[in-house]
Amino acid sequence: MEKTERLSDRVCEQIKTDISKGKYQEGEKIPAEPELMKQYGVGRSTIREAIKSLAMSGTLKVQQGSGTFVNSAKDTETIDQRLIRADFDEINSVRRLLENELVKLAAIHSTKEDILLMDEKLEERKLAIHAEQQQQCIDADIAFHMAIAKASSNSVLADLYNSFTAIIRKFFSEREKTGISHFALSHHLHEELFKAIKSGKPKHAQQVLQQILDNNY
Repeated sequence: MEKTERLSDRVCEQIKTDISKGKYQEGEKIPAEPELMKQYGVGRSTIREAIKSLAMSGTLKVQQGSGTFVNSAKDTETIDQRLIRADFDEINSVRRLLENELVKLAAIHSTKEDILLMDEKLEERKLAIHAEQQQQCIDADIAFHMAIAKASSNSVLADLYNSFTAIIRKFFSEREKTGISHFALSHHLHEELFKAIKSGKPKHAQQVLQQILDNNY
């Protein structure tokens, strides 16, 4: 069994290499099992295991009665790659949905340790503003919101939000000409958000968050 698994892994890599080299094009039907067995020098069970693995990863698409086809690059890209392609309005819409749920959960589930971490990152944000250090502002702002995500006690949502941080960081960096002004203008709202979470007021936390997002802070 171990030998079959090792062979199927090797065949998976060979098929992916052939796709990247253009041997099999997007949307194209790949050869039937007998031809694949001949091309890669393995048995039927190994080919089937490799096809199953590639279908699960999204590289191939099996259509019953029609055959196995190469998925488009758009279908096989990772979530991080998809986020990089997305425009700001798309990112902001999803960010609103995520953060709205995260601040609510944080207000309900946050521990003393979570509160201390949020307080620490909020203080770092304030100090960076006073020092007029934009990069430190960006880092502290993202760290504060990540602390909220952690406090939600929902690891899946926190991981999803973490995927957005690279895009959010890029957005802030592209606003370099504005310096630290948008961080300074929104700091009182971030402090109010922290107090709402600390006080266990989910609805108020969501209301403050909407003010932050409405102003693209």
